Amino acid sequence: MNLVLSIAMVYANEMISHIGFVVRSGLCVWPDMRQLCIRKGLVYGFMRLLSTPLKTLRGASRSLRVTEFCSVSNMSSSLQIELVPCLRDNYAYLLHDEDTGTVGVVDPSEAVPVIDALSRKNRNLTYILNTHHHHDHTGGNVELKARYGAKVIGSGIDKDRIPGIDIVLNDGDKWMFAGHEVHVIETPGHTRGHISFYFPGSGAIFTGDTLFSLSCGKLFEGTPEQMLSSLQRIMSLPDDTNIYCGHEYTLSNSKFALSIEPKNEALQAYSAHVAYLRNKGLPTIPTTLKMEKASNPFLRTSSSEIRQALDIPATATEAEALGVIRRAKDNF
Repeated sequence: MNLVLSIAMVYANEMISHIGFVVRSGLCVWPDMRQLCIRKGLVYGFMRLLSTPLKTLRGASRSLRVTEFCSVSNMSSSLQIELVPCLRDNYAYLLHDEDTGTVGVVDPSEAVPVIDALSRKNRNLTYILNTHHHHDHTGGNVELKARYGAKVIGSGIDKDRIPGIDIVLNDGDKWMFAGHEVHVIETPGHTRGHISFYFPGSGAIFTGDTLFSLSCGKLFEGTPEQMLSSLQRIMSLPDDTNIYCGHEYTLSNSKFALSIEPKNEALQAYSAHVAYLRNKGLPTIPTTLKMEKASNPFLRTSSSEIRQALDIPATATEAEALGVIRRAKDNF
């Protein structure tokens, strides 16, 4: 417990030193729980700081039975990021530029939760950004495009597989969302046309199903070599980059990660924090790149403890090790 607290305090101090934030007053209610947050409460604010650096959480989901998230707003950028739970465990993300009112959504698996979130703020939708073609990331495209006239953006490789695509982007392209530069990074492995959207000015990247907290995507259309290359590209970003992934898988991912690297103290502390958040019905996303480097087994393919646990030879390449770890996760 002392270890968990000490690491949590270090993490909190680091976040406080880098960002300005404001907790917006409001009652946050989850069914069957009388009170999950106290207005301006220090304890709640501390725990939310650990779990929600540089993000805004709002939105409701029938699937998660959440009526309203408490929100922490990043005040260092005019870009607000709002998490919208969809389906069973998907996350879509609403992007709102406060200066221009421009609104986008990343990976809308279904339309209704996104429409509900927009309606609560009386906002229109300008763009739909897709990281890849899978239906649980594009299922809301057609309805949202028809309702709002939004432009659909996706990978040139997947232009024939993304419903309603209007704007084709490729690796290395720089696109402007209102006043925010967006870097397009090709991140294949999960699918051959997967891309990630990096907002350097806001310190945020939307990784879809390439990088999860404590895991990576299944290799449906790619190879371990491709996935390794994709993860290495993401790892080259600043450590304080916030990772917004496509699913709430972190709790189950933590159990696998601990099974192959049980002595990793950073992983132990983070897993305890993840369990706390999920027990309270709170999201674990975004995570930070620094946290993932310290605890995600797919970013730690050279770990001797992981290699010993899975009988990976010391002479095996990182790609070979990643392949073994992925197969072990698939069968966990």
